[in-house]
Formats: sequence, structure tokens, C-alpha cells
Amino acid sequence: MPKVRLFSTPICPYCMTLKRFLTEKGIEFEAIDVTQDIKAQDEMIEKTKQSTVPVLDIGGEFIVGFDRELIIKKLNIKD
Repeated sequence: MPKVRLFSTPICPYCMTLKRFLTEKGIEFEAIDVTQDIKAQDEMIEKTKQSTVPVLDIGGEFIVGFDRELIIKKLNIKD
């Protein structure tokens, strides 16, 4: 399984939903609060050209937003 990182903020409802989804599916991930980690925020913006969250990094491939179908496909999990 590739390394999974979730760039988020504490007040983002989509981020909370994505965290819950990943947890329910048993996916281990590193949660990164971009309001506290400016270096990670800069990386997220550089890689995606976006400043919105959530952003999911699956083995170096970035997905902006909670695109459930794409995430299921990339992580090869059952819905």
C-alpha cells in the first residue's frame, strides 16, 4: 500500500468526512494540518496549484477534494 498523507484544516467539513472515510476503510494515513505546518502547506500548493483542502497524497499522486470514486480506485479498496 502506498504512503497516504491527508492535507487538511481542523475546520474543514470535507476533511473530517475524508478522515472518517479513510479510518472506516482501515487506511493508515498521516494527517497534516496545513494551518500549523507551513512547509506542508507550501508543498501542497506547489504540487496541486491549489490552496483548498482536503488534498490526499497517495504515493506521490495528489487528489484535490474528496473524490470518493478516484480514491477508492487509487487505493484499490471496496466501497
